[in-house]
Amino acid sequence: MKKYIHTNIDQIRNDFPILKRKVNGQNLIYFDNAATSQTPQIVIDSIADYYSKYNSNIHRGVHFLSQEATDAYEKSRVKFQKHFNADNSYEIIFTSGTTHSINLVANGFKKILKKNDEIIISQLEHHSNIVPWQMLCEETGAKIKVIPIDNNGELIIDKFENLLNSRTKLVFVNHVSNALGIVNPIKHIIKKAHEFNAIVLVDGAQATPHMKIDVVDLDVDFYVTSTHKICGPTGVGILYGKEKWLNKIPPFLGGGEMIDQVTFEKSTYAGLPNKFEAGTPNISGVIASGIGIDYLNSIGLEEIYKYENELLEYATKKLLLIKDLKIYGFSTKKTSVISFNVGNIHPYDIGSILDKFGIATRTGQLCAQPIMDYFKIPGTIRVSFSFYNTKEEIDEFIKALHKAILMLS
Repeated sequence: MKKYIHTNIDQIRNDFPILKRKVNGQNLIYFDNAATSQTPQIVIDSIADYYSKYNSNIHRGVHFLSQEATDAYEKSRVKFQKHFNADNSYEIIFTSGTTHSINLVANGFKKILKKNDEIIISQLEHHSNIVPWQMLCEETGAKIKVIPIDNNGELIIDKFENLLNSRTKLVFVNHVSNALGIVNPIKHIIKKAHEFNAIVLVDGAQATPHMKIDVVDLDVDFYVTSTHKICGPTGVGILYGKEKWLNKIPPFLGGGEMIDQVTFEKSTYAGLPNKFEAGTPNISGVIASGIGIDYLNSIGLEEIYKYENELLEYATKKLLLIKDLKIYGFSTKKTSVISFNVGNIHPYDIGSILDKFGIATRTGQLCAQPIMDYFKIPGTIRVSFSFYNTKEEIDEFIKALHKAILMLS
């Protein structure tokens, strides 16, 4: 078991084959981890292993391969139950991603919400935690209220508490901002929302790669994430829901696996978790996601957070020495994400030049247009670090950034 990233960094980096790539003749420096993490060889191997040894549909066959695939699939569910400290494995629903999970919950409240009920979201949300609720309000007549942010990019909690009232039915907020890296006080938000009997969904896509999540301790009603941000493959999402709410809301998709009895007059639904897992799922992806979370836990989330925070502090100090550079999102509680601009230079132009040096960053609105509108900017350059990145890579990035600025000034 790896205990210290500093003394095992070469071994860790060797686990990720893509880090050996060259881009535009340069060694790849991958600083777009907030979009997707890279995949260790052990996870890649598990996908090939499934297709080469026991490729079969699950839950339906009595033959050996089907049972083997079913066992591996359900073992992944138990892994995520334990990882998030959920009370029951059937409170873990596999989806295609965070967006799918959010839409599943939003769809479930179509018949529960009434006209003039209120939904609270935050100004820090990713578009996937805004648009589904707007669609829900259009269908139900409910209204959206927004928790504003301050100039540091932090939620104004007093304003949130003032928004809460007897009409508040749902509260949706991200655990960590994908655009700014700020960690929101979700335990406090959940507690205050529950005082008004409001249901809380937390978008944990940006939190799960960096910190250990305990859904029971948080007392959260729904928690969602995507496995491609935690060393797993794309196309798999995790939806945790309290049993009482998963039983109460209707299924999102109809079809095979999610039914109990089917007649032409009426169909009845299966119990949890099958109720929400219609059709043939991404079997190899779910199994590989379980391998990915094992890998992450073998290093340890506490060690990862500590190491990534060192990278964050190191890069922040280096960037603040650059003339006319502005960082968006200052907080004592951040994950390893930095969004910035340099003077009047368009972020896309800087990002394009950095790419020529083999450095992968993200530029633009980051699927968070309300944040960009608040700061009155077209977008930012975002660098986001993972536990396999190094200070040496940050040094190379700073050198390339200086060159880009010189070229564009």
